[in-house]
Amino acid sequence: MLTSMTESSRDPTPNLDSATVDHFGEEWSSFTQDRGWGADGLDKVFAQYFAPLPSGALNLNAVVGDLGAGSGRWATKVAPLVSHLYVLEPSSAAMSVARKNLSRFNNVSYIAESIGGLSMPEGLLDVAYSLGVIHHIPDPELALRDVRATLKPGGIFLGYLYYAFDNRPFWFKAIWRASDKIRSWVSPLPASRKRRVTDTVAALVYWPLARTSRLLSRLGVPVVQVPLSQYSDKSFYVMRNDALDRLGTPLEHRFTRTQIAEMLLRAGFDTSTLMFSESEPFWCFSIRTPEHGE
Repeated sequence: MLTSMTESSRDPTPNLDSATVDHFGEEWSSFTQDRGWGADGLDKVFAQYFAPLPSGALNLNAVVGDLGAGSGRWATKVAPLVSHLYVLEPSSAAMSVARKNLSRFNNVSYIAESIGGLSMPEGLLDVAYSLGVIHHIPDPELALRDVRATLKPGGIFLGYLYYAFDNRPFWFKAIWRASDKIRSWVSPLPASRKRRVTDTVAALVYWPLARTSRLLSRLGVPVVQVPLSQYSDKSFYVMRNDALDRLGTPLEHRFTRTQIAEMLLRAGFDTSTLMFSESEPFWCFSIRTPEHGE
């Protein structure tokens, strides 16, 4: 039994930003993830995000939660590996896409709410994952406490939180600050105008930098510090999606590794089990709850 969180202590107020939820509903309705990845593109990205997860954590006895499922792209990879998958998503538009993408699986349950909703029992899950979600929530630390409450003692959480460029040079951070000013202008735009702007950015910024990185890499030149080099092998569809994700989202937070570790400790996780991925995307991590629910 979990002792650090009780049902009565969980705040029933939804921990979400309505404009951000609406944005992701529009995004996943436009980019449904049913194309654009190539033969093994999604498999490769899945492996990158799930790299910190201990081997064997996803197994046919595991009860798993996808907390903030969006289009369900990760859930399509997880569902065949586990006993049961709970798909949590507050946007009805995104949930419709997820249901369609997951329609071939009969071991999936859908919960139309945000992280912190009260309909998921405490101590239900062997594994929970939330990738690219908690940094878009008004109170990320409260969200982590709610994630911790859903897990069994010794349960595993796989997370991805936007990094604060703590492993990058100063000029890289300066580029991000400039892009964040653009986000503050783009994110309030109506959906159709937002899409036009971010599609243009994908064509004029993402594509040239990505393809330059590909060429340099083939010539043996290191590209790890080249902005957007992670898109060197991605399709234009993925670039358009991610440009919209990066510049169109109303609310985001960013964290250093140290800040993430501190939040996880305060949320009641066992930080002696914390493992960060040392490759992009940053920061992906896994961590366990205490074995005896302390």
